[in-house]
Amino acid sequence: MKKINLKDVYQYVEKNIGTFHKKRIEGLDSLKLTKVLKRKNPYLFKTKYVLTADQIVRGIVDAHISSNEEAIFGDWLEGLAIYINKKVYNGYKSGISGIDLEFDTKKTRYIVTIKSGPNWGNSSQIKKMISDFNTAKKTLRTSNSNLTIVAINGCCYGRDNNPDKGNYFKYCGQKFWEFISANPNLYIEIIKPLEYKAKEKNDDFLKSYSQMINKFTRDFSVKFCKSKGEIDWIKLVRYNSSDKEIN
Repeated sequence: MKKINLKDVYQYVEKNIGTFHKKRIEGLDSLKLTKVLKRKNPYLFKTKYVLTADQIVRGIVDAHISSNEEAIFGDWLEGLAIYINKKVYNGYKSGISGIDLEFDTKKTRYIVTIKSGPNWGNSSQIKKMISDFNTAKKTLRTSNSNLTIVAINGCCYGRDNNPDKGNYFKYCGQKFWEFISANPNLYIEIIKPLEYKAKEKNDDFLKSYSQMINKFTRDFSVKFCKSKGEIDWIKLVRYNSSDKEIN
């Protein structure tokens, strides 16, 4: 085991954080108003007394951005965790389906599935993870039947005060970052490098976001507003929910 050098973490973040910001903008560029309107509940907008095209557009775009960014940044943090673990324990990206990270400490092989936060999945998704753990254990024991294997669900933020789940352990937030690095303060220390060029990158994102809001508001007004500017709720609901496809 080696002690993590924070300079290495800083260099990794500076080199790779641009990927996160790039994918944020790409997520906006690929967004289509007609597609997201079909995935949103028009009755909810009406119940909330939404009166303007801008309110609807911002509601659906902001919901998409929130969900998309969580997934993108979760993938990015996974890469950071694997990089740090490699520096400390010589860990590596696993080639086994459903497993993100493998590393050894003494006589124990850890197989790790990395998620963004603690509330990441429903019961069927958790069952799938447990199945992946069991399959990975069988695969690894074909070459070493005496290998001690411990399965870990690592979550980059949050907490779980009952980590022993029987089939696996769940480490969140501080416990996770300490587990992969042997540094109890790493969960705090990684905050600083994440701000690298954050304002500059966010300004680029806000420019794309503003253009998207303006474009979608214009398109929504043309397609789903009456001549005096009132939202045509009947037309919007038909577009969203009719048995027949409406363009």
